[in-house]
Parts: sequence; structure tokens; C-alpha cells
Amino acid sequence: MAEERLATRTQFPASAESQKPRLKKAQEFPILEKQNWLIHLHYIRKDYEACKAVIKEQLQETQGLCEYAIYVQALIFRLEGNIQESLELFQSCAVLSPQCADNLKQVARSLFLLGKHKAAIEVYNEAAKLNQKDWEICHNLGVCYIYLKQFDKAHDQLHNALHLNRHDLTYIMLGKIHLLQGDLDKAIEIYKKAVEFSPENTELLTTLGLLYLQLGIYQKAFEHLGNALTYDPTNYKAILAAGSMMQTHGDFDVALTKYRVVACAVPESPPLWNNIGMCFFGKKKYVAAISCLKRANYLAPFDWKILYNLGLVHLTMQQYASAFHFVSAAINLQPKMGELFMLLAVALTNLEDPENARRAYAEAARLDRCNPLVNLNYAVLLYNQGERKGALAQFQEMEKKIRLLKDSPSLEFDAEMVEMAQKLGAALQVGEALVWTKPVKDTKSKHRSASACKAASLQQPLGSNQALGQAMSSAAAYRKLPSGRRLHAALSPRGFGPRVPAEGLWLLARPTLLRLRTPVSRASWKGKLPYAGQIGTCFLSHAVH
Repeated sequence: MAEERLATRTQFPASAESQKPRLKKAQEFPILEKQNWLIHLHYIRKDYEACKAVIKEQLQETQGLCEYAIYVQALIFRLEGNIQESLELFQSCAVLSPQCADNLKQVARSLFLLGKHKAAIEVYNEAAKLNQKDWEICHNLGVCYIYLKQFDKAHDQLHNALHLNRHDLTYIMLGKIHLLQGDLDKAIEIYKKAVEFSPENTELLTTLGLLYLQLGIYQKAFEHLGNALTYDPTNYKAILAAGSMMQTHGDFDVALTKYRVVACAVPESPPLWNNIGMCFFGKKKYVAAISCLKRANYLAPFDWKILYNLGLVHLTMQQYASAFHFVSAAINLQPKMGELFMLLAVALTNLEDPENARRAYAEAARLDRCNPLVNLNYAVLLYNQGERKGALAQFQEMEKKIRLLKDSPSLEFDAEMVEMAQKLGAALQVGEALVWTKPVKDTKSKHRSASACKAASLQQPLGSNQALGQAMSSAAAYRKLPSGRRLHAALSPRGFGPRVPAEGLWLLARPTLLRLRTPVSRASWKGKLPYAGQIGTCFLSHAVH
């Protein structure tokens, strides 16, 4: 009894080891996620074969329930071009984690790449319900609406994306909307804001320079293109645009030097070879011009601008059958351009087919509401066929167009065109009514600014080519005037030329006889940029001769 009491009263001090806190066992990763780190490591190293091997092992262990492994495998399939397989895997991820907006965004992205834009919009809207402050969702919705040509909705979504977070790509897409709608002024405003936000983005600087180039604002065009080359001296779009401007002003050798630099970067560029061909055309090396233009045509067989220039060069070389072939192909691709029908009429006239030539002129006069050259050449043809009444009607229509255009401070008329109009007016005994009151510029003038043909949606040329003005000799060459002399067609006034979307830079020759020629971009736009009765610059995404 006494021993038990002593034992209960006696307390031994605790050992030092027993006073230490017991260490907890490290928490084990769930089996579903234990190799995610290794999958991620292989993926960011772009070691896709090893990554797929680990993913396969992980999915076998988890019986296909590892969301991350499925997600990365879908990304790899998309990179390999297996869009449908990636879509199915992303849909599996969305089933495993229905509240994850990223999974829905990837599903929508795959639908977009498959061309299912309406379905992509529906999925993006579902993702927006889960994350209302994601700028990427708004941006991609805007892009989908652009492909559906619902520009108002696209405009709203892209503006929402900019309110959430400003990005260069959103500005670029917003500017493209205005370019697709033909509103260059608003497009320039958007790109100016984009350059203020990101002043070192060479794509924005180049696009803005090409837009100014289209409008004939050369000082600002040089400024922005120069800035683009300062940040990236190898920017081939900016170099191509600079070469096009030099070519426009007749500096063909300097332009060819620039094009040599571009040829190293993009040797298979259709705009590049088109512009090189027009440089040789300006230097009167017609065989070399045809060779370069045919190479451009091989690279872009459905580009009507190249076919247009090929037709013009063949007309210059008096190869009328070949010219008819290329101009007809261009008309099939661009059936709403009056100047093409005028060139076709020139070829038909020299092929001694006056009936079809008259039909081509009639179609050209119907389509072209701005260029007086069409009516002048048509009047020459009718007069040479002895139809004075029809010739007088076309001459008066030409004068109406001149009256509408003569108030433009930048409009210049070729001396040859004025001379031909005066001769025709005298022959028709309407010489006193001629409306040529503005100073006449020599055909070798190097600078030509935008014309006031905005109502007809024509892009003003960016300059003139001395050789282009001499491309065609006569619109009607088979009937003689009472005096024993024949009327020859005049050259086109400076300032006329087709408009092309911005994206790239194209030089388009102007119709002769009638004469004729981005920065699309294609320039661009892709596509796109100059044209005109001489060398111009075409401006989409993608403009060059």
C-alpha cells in the first residue's frame, strides 16, 4: 500500500526527445496529378514525343480521368494540325471540369479553326458567363463576327476587349474592320491610337505608313515607314513600301536595289515580282518585265492586278492577242472595273474586231463613272467608224466628268490626253466648248497625288511612270479621218486608278490608250496598295505593284 502511494507521488521528468513535436508525414499528391509537372516540363521544352509518352502512361494509370494530361495532349494535336481530335479532347476536359472557362475557350478556338464560327460564338458566350472580365473572349468573339461579316457586333466586342485590356492585336483587328468597310479615315485613327499605345510595333507602323501612302500623304508615310525600319531594318513590308514610293517617282534603279533586299527575305512574294516587273517596264525593258510579271502570275494566278499589268505590257509590245488573253482573265476576276474593259477594247480594236470593241467600250463607260479617258477613247473609236453623233455624245460625257473633277487642286491631265481631246473637239466642231482650263502636266511628271474620285471608290495613284504614258498608240486604227489622218487614243489623266484593300504594296500600271496599275495588303490588303495609269502603290493585312 505504501509502495503504491509512493509510486503515484513520484513523477519522473520527461525526456528531451519526448518534448519535440512529431513531424508530420509529407502530403502525397493525388494519383491523378502526380506527373503533371513532368508533362508540363516536356511541353514547354517542345519535346512533344516524350510529352505524349508521359501523357499516355498517366492516362493509363488514371483510366483517362487526368484533366491536365488530356488538355496538353489536345494542345499537341492542334499544333500537329489534328484540329478535330483536339476538339474532342477539349470537350472531354470541359466535361471533367464544366466550370473552367479555359476549357470552353479552347473548345471554341478549335471550332473557329474548323471554320464553324457560329458554333464558336455560342461556346465563347458560355465561357463569358463564367468569366466576364476576360478580354480574350471578347477579342475572339469580335474576330468570329468579322468572319461572319457582322461588322457592327465585331466592332462592339473589340471595343469591349480594349476596355478590359489593351492589346496590339485588338487594335489591328479593329482597324481591319474599317478597312473592310472602306473607311480609311477611321482606320487611320485606330492605328494612330495603336501606335501611341505601342510605338515600337513595326507592324502597326508599317500599316499606318501604307494607309498614308494610299491617301497621298507622303510625308507621314515616310515618317512611319522610317520608324518601322529603325526598329526593324529587315522589315520587308516597309522596305517594299519604300521601294514602291521610289518606283512611283521614277527612281527605278534605287527601287530595284530595295527590292533585292526584300527578295532575300521573301523570294516568293507576288507583289515583289510584280513591282520588279513594272520597274523594268519603266526602264523600257519589256522582255524582262514580262518575265518578272509571269513569275508573279505563277505565284498568284488569281491576282487580277498582275494580269492587268501583263495585258498592258503586251499591248505596249503590240502583242494584241496575248494582251487580250491576260486582260480577259483579269476581267473574270475583277468584272466591275471599267478600265479593264477599256484595255480589252484597245486590244480588240487592234485585232480588227470593231463590233466587240464597241461592246467593251460601252461596258467600260457603264461601269466607270469618274474617268474621262474611257469616254474619250470611246469617242475616238466611234468617230473613226463614222458615227459622229455617238462620238459627240461620248465627248460631251467626257466633258461632264472633267467639270466634276477640274476643281480638284491635285488633278493633273496628261498632255497627250489634252491634245487628243482638242483634236477630237475640233473634228467634231465643238472646239470652243472644251473645258481644259487647268495647267497641263508633262507626261514625265514624277509626282501624282490622289484624285477626287472618291464617289467612284477609285484609289488615286501614288505616282507616274514615264514609260507607261507611251504604252498604247491608238484606240481605233482602221478608219481614216476626212483629212486623211487618224485619231489616236489619249493617255489617261493622272490620278485615276483602282482601289485595293490595304495589305502589301502593288504597283499597277495605268491604261494607255489608253493607259494604266498596294499598302495591301496584300497591302495585303492582304492584301494591299498602289495603282494608276502609271505606277501606283496598292495597299489588306497584305500593298505592292
